[in-house]
Amino acid sequence: MKEARAIFGFHAVLARLRAQPASVVEIFLDESRQDARARDVVTAAGRAGVALHRVPAKRLDGFYGGGRHQGVVARVVPAQAKTSLDDLLDALQEPPLLLVLDGVTDPHNLGACLRVADAAGVHAVVAPKDRSAGLSATVMKVASGAADTVPFFPVTNLARTLNELKERSIWVVGTDDAAPQDLYHADLPPAVAWVMGSEGEGMRRLTRDTCDLLVRIPMYGAVESLNVSVAAGLCVYESRRRRAAAG
Repeated sequence: MKEARAIFGFHAVLARLRAQPASVVEIFLDESRQDARARDVVTAAGRAGVALHRVPAKRLDGFYGGGRHQGVVARVVPAQAKTSLDDLLDALQEPPLLLVLDGVTDPHNLGACLRVADAAGVHAVVAPKDRSAGLSATVMKVASGAADTVPFFPVTNLARTLNELKERSIWVVGTDDAAPQDLYHADLPPAVAWVMGSEGEGMRRLTRDTCDLLVRIPMYGAVESLNVSVAAGLCVYESRRRRAAAG
């Protein structure tokens, strides 16, 4: 069995219990929590047959580094990937909508992007293995369960993966502040892989050169840029809006 790791927070723990109960080894719950959220965890753990331990909050603080665990921590084994990116794309019944994150190394940003992706019905999130935060406990907590519902594919060579998507007639569209076209006036096809770079450096040059199209998000105020999860939300929801408008 793979080495167990910790996830924390009610959303993350409940999502894992419901989606992949066999991967949960045990749960530690603050003994002082008697509220509805704590009862939900107790009920879900009981249904899944997972051992639950009531412990003092200080034990959670000390055992897991004092993180904002909200009073619940679960030990889990890494979830097995259910399918490959190619298999997922082959099985889709609608044009693919993907989110590609190039250089998003902050776990809070990655977690927020996964949450946006879940809300917008993004089919998968893709990131390079060497330039991504990875699915850490913090990512899973911030994602509020989306880390267990949105397929996440770390890839060895992002440019190669993007070219493979293009061979499937999926447009690779990157966001760039200097792009001549804005998000709302660009001609976008139904099948899109939206590419977001890091807030500081943006996309790498090779990633940018691989894009079929670059668009910018209009900025009307004093700030120069948006958080990557906000920018991702605007782009994927624009794709959803256009699909709805087209019927």
